[in-house]
Order: sequence, then structure tokens, then C-alpha cells
Amino acid sequence: MNRSHNLTIAVSKGRILTEALPLLTELGIRPVEAPEQTRKLILETAKPGIKLVVVRATDVPTYVEYGAADLGIAGKDVLLEYGGKGLYEPVDLKIARCKMVLAGPKKEAKLNRRLRVATKYIKTTRDYFASRGEQVEIIKLYGSMELAPLLGLADRIVDLIDTGNTLKANGLVPLELITWISSRLIVNTAAMKMKHELIKPIINQLEQLCK
Repeated sequence: MNRSHNLTIAVSKGRILTEALPLLTELGIRPVEAPEQTRKLILETAKPGIKLVVVRATDVPTYVEYGAADLGIAGKDVLLEYGGKGLYEPVDLKIARCKMVLAGPKKEAKLNRRLRVATKYIKTTRDYFASRGEQVEIIKLYGSMELAPLLGLADRIVDLIDTGNTLKANGLVPLELITWISSRLIVNTAAMKMKHELIKPIINQLEQLCK
């Protein structure tokens, strides 16, 4: 089949994929093989000409912006950090919800230096503090953010939380809400023009499902 009549949808692994599959199934875009039972990263679906590509969350916008995928499903946290220009973000799918917070110990220590903030969300954190007119030292970490204040690496962290139990277990509390996070449908700008007749119905159906 000609690629102009095909659609490729990039979806992040894990929770987003799990919560996106019921929505996609409503559209007839059901993987022929169960993702959890195969090692394949490209999945054919019950809808002819549409396939799913399972990638790391942070890679979804890259695949879509550069046209390797026509559409994608990614968390708003990833999109804020990515900041690409070759993407439309037409639908909030309202799945994989959580919030991005500034967190730290309950008692604030007096500092004679800039506040140190540990996070993997460098751009978002910098933009957040810049909007408040504050300059902070940002330390990039890839995981176990809660350790940073406990071991004196940082004074605060910026991270995603769901229940907040992990923060509490490590003696930290949410101090400020930065933004609510959910997963979004994103579309390659060129594909939106070239494959409008294929993509627009998907957008319309998802808008109805996610009202």
C-alpha cells in the first residue's frame, strides 16, 4: 500500500500505552498482537493501513516532528520539555493524569546561595522560575529525585506525582503546583496537510470520546 494511504501512530510505553489502547480500540485501531505479549515495537492493527510504534516517552515527539510517525500520544510533561515546532496538539486525551510539582522538606532552610533544584525537566523548571523572576541552580537527574534533598544534593525537586505517597515516605511534601499533566494527541504538521482526510476523522472521534 502506498505510504500516503498509511498512518503510523507513536505511543509511549507503559501507563500511557495501557490507557491509550481502549481509546484507540474505540476507533477500530486495535493491535493484532497484545503489546504485553510481544517484543515487536511496530504493531499492525485491525484497521488496514494503520500501525502503532511503541517507543520511549521522550522519543514520541521526535518521531512525530520528523515524520517517522504521523501522529503520537505523549504526556504533556514530555511536550513541555521538548518544545518542538513541527507539531500540532489537537486533543487532550485526559489519560495518564498526574501533576508536576515543586517539592521539598516541610521546613525551609535559610540559604546563602541560589536555590538548588533537582529535576529531569530542565526546560520546564527554568521557565517556571523565570516566570517568577527567580534564578535557581538546576541539577539534572534521571530518577529517584526524592534522594536529592535527603542527601543534600538539592534543596527542592521538580517531579511528577500521582498519589504523593513516595514524597511522603521520604519526608517531602508538595510545595507548589507547577501544572496538571495528561496525555495529548500530537500530529506532524506536514502529515496534517498531506493526510488530512485520514487524520481529521481520528481527531474528531477522539475529541468526542474525550469530552
